[in-house]
Amino acid sequence: MWLTGRLAPDHKTIADFRKDNGPAIQAACAQFVVLCREIGLFGSALVAIDGSKFKAVNTRDRNFTANKLRKRLEQVADHVVGYLRDLDTADRQEGEAAEARSGRLKEKIERLREQMRMLEAMEVRVAASPDGQVSVTDPDARSMATSGRGSGIVGYNVQSAVEAEHHLIVAHDVVMTGSDREQLAAMAAQAKDAMGVETLDALADRGYFSGEEILACEAMGVTSYVPKPLTSGAKANGRFGKQDFVYLPDQDVYRCPSGALLPRRMTTIEKGMTLHRYWDRASCQACALKALCTPSVERRVTRWEHEAVIDALQRRMDLTPDAMRLRRRLVEHPFGTIKAWMGSTHFQMKRLPNVKTEISLHVLAYNLKRVIAILGAKRLIAAIQN
Repeated sequence: MWLTGRLAPDHKTIADFRKDNGPAIQAACAQFVVLCREIGLFGSALVAIDGSKFKAVNTRDRNFTANKLRKRLEQVADHVVGYLRDLDTADRQEGEAAEARSGRLKEKIERLREQMRMLEAMEVRVAASPDGQVSVTDPDARSMATSGRGSGIVGYNVQSAVEAEHHLIVAHDVVMTGSDREQLAAMAAQAKDAMGVETLDALADRGYFSGEEILACEAMGVTSYVPKPLTSGAKANGRFGKQDFVYLPDQDVYRCPSGALLPRRMTTIEKGMTLHRYWDRASCQACALKALCTPSVERRVTRWEHEAVIDALQRRMDLTPDAMRLRRRLVEHPFGTIKAWMGSTHFQMKRLPNVKTEISLHVLAYNLKRVIAILGAKRLIAAIQN
């Protein structure tokens, strides 16, 4: 401020700088993480990974899916029918007031029919879209469910990895899918490279659980801690779940709750995954616990060929009961801080590359303020100069 004589750029200058220097801004954010690593701010090879939905410059009314279009067309058709009924009533009446009302109703009906033509044209665009969505204002924004029941936003899914020592954001990304299920390995790889470590522990919530992602993490030296979702229909109906069956690797069999052994009977491939299935019809038919196990002829247990990785993950989770509490402490408050800075507004920029630039600015500002609080401004300046 002293050097520039307290000159301050106007909003257009700032917006143009942000628009014209996206790659450099993202590179500066990444380089600051490297600086933090070089001055020894990353004490332990542990990160927490999470995602959060951020609103885009696109209202929900300007986002279209097949289901939304169907409901809107039904609503418009109902309004047209109602106005036609009112028009018939007006036509049976006489006088200037009736004529004026008839004219207004005709205008409303014509506007609704024009809206129906627009919605029908939008149906063609939605059908041609790869993911069945069209956003008019920001074409890259997507409708995403949020934690509130029946709620959702049109926006982006921002991913972050936060290290455990000083809660600095070591890696981040922006994706167009609302689900976190396929993001664990990619975020863990970014965090591992940014921290410059050979091995890494990664904490994430159950939304990240995926056998393929956990296997990919193992292959790159990342030990994941992710709770397994409870999706067993049998357990929900009061019967034994898969977790009640014990796998015996030496014999390649499952031991059921009654103590019977279920050998492998077949192998199949589903969605690119090799699955083994285990059952023993004779044991099931004679079992006193069958009613608590299955309504079918026999109980079948399915095992993925790499399920040993999932078994090892479950053992880790059992031995570290505080892992998810630690995850919340590490990764949730940076998102809260950034959203507080942004206010209740949305991203200012449109399209995915520009949104990545905007979130990089927020992450850089967050990390800068954190490091200034840790080291002080003078030590940080000295570290940058060196």
